[in-house]
Amino acid sequence: MLICVLGATGRIGQEWLKLALADDHRMRALVRDPNKINAVNDRFTWLKGDATDLRHLVQASEGAEAVISALSTDGGNVLSVTAPLLVKAMKVNGIKRLISIGTAGILDSRAEPGRLRYESSESRRKMTRSAMEHHRFYEEIAQSGLDWTIVCPTYLPDGPYTGNYRIERDRLPVGGESISVADTAEFAFHQLRNKEFISARVGISY
Repeated sequence: MLICVLGATGRIGQEWLKLALADDHRMRALVRDPNKINAVNDRFTWLKGDATDLRHLVQASEGAEAVISALSTDGGNVLSVTAPLLVKAMKVNGIKRLISIGTAGILDSRAEPGRLRYESSESRRKMTRSAMEHHRFYEEIAQSGLDWTIVCPTYLPDGPYTGNYRIERDRLPVGGESISVADTAEFAFHQLRNKEFISARVGISY
């Protein structure tokens, strides 16, 4: 399978590269700074470009069977700008499957039904700008007609892969406080072959 990767130079993106190459997939990454790419393999290629440019997204995803995205908010509006362009690029290239990394803030609140966690008393963060960006991305993707899954980790420290974590559709598992980058990356990557969480957000934590 050829997979288009966005956010390949970040912590989760780098884990995805390892998983894909170990699983005999081919990957093509769209990166702003190729100097941050360390992988050397004939099944991995990269294109220098910007995820907020439709032309670059179309070129990077051409021929791919799926797109996986670990784009961050980047301190600005990268996610909300990219979302509609990514939908267009995927439709141009006939791609249905999209897996992305979100935040636990966009999961449904247990304490205040009808609200998302970042909008409710469950959120411990004073600043909501990042969660709002993820919310805008989610809203755009949810109405796209794509086969999407947004994996939503809570606090995301570095740490070893354990394979021992909890998941819940559209909510954060009760009492969940953290989940490692490695475990989050592994779960998200394996959604490429899993249809259980299509059109869903998935909370993940220990």
